[in-house]
Order: sequence, then structure tokens, then C-alpha cells
Amino acid sequence: MPVKSILAHPGYSATNLQSTGPTGLLKLVLKFTNRVVAQDVEIGALDQLYAATDPKAESGQFIGPDGRGESKGYPTIVQPVESARDPDIGKRLWRMSEELTGVHFDIPAAT
Repeated sequence: MPVKSILAHPGYSATNLQSTGPTGLLKLVLKFTNRVVAQDVEIGALDQLYAATDPKAESGQFIGPDGRGESKGYPTIVQPVESARDPDIGKRLWRMSEELTGVHFDIPAAT
């Protein structure tokens, strides 16, 4: 089976991430929005499951929710924000990652 590289994001899913880090008023606001705005964590996991298991998922795709603002819904192909598609930013991130980790990979540039 060939290796694929597929991005996926869960949208706004009601997890403990919104309540374990923030404090004060922000914690209360996020607790409220988790109940009112967020989708169930089981639905949020579908994007990652689709990317990992669906034979139609292809390398280079970005999977996210199909709802307004990609905050909730079922898996579909979405587009990353413009800065995430910038090759110069990608090269800088790769170089910095190698520098900070001390790990270097001799991977030929994509054409």
C-alpha cells in the first residue's frame, strides 16, 4: 500500500482543549460555545478517519467539515488558507524545524 500525505482538521469540536488551557472569562466563554456552537467530538473525528481510511482520499488533499466556515459538518475537500500554501513559508518552516530538532532530511524538492 503506498504512503499518502493528507491533511485533515476537525472544525470546532467540543473537546476538553477549550476548557483545560484557558482560564477566567475565556474558559467560561469557551465552555458556553462548546455547548452551543461546537459539533460533537465524534463528528469532528470523521475528517481524520476519512483521510486515513477512504480509498478516494489522495495525497495533497485537505479534508475538513463541509459546513459554513468549516466549523462543523461532514468530511469534504477544503482549501488551506493562502499562507499555508506559500512555498517560501514552507521552506522556512522546514529549515527552522531541521535547525531546532537537529534532524536533517535529504529530500528532493517537489516539482
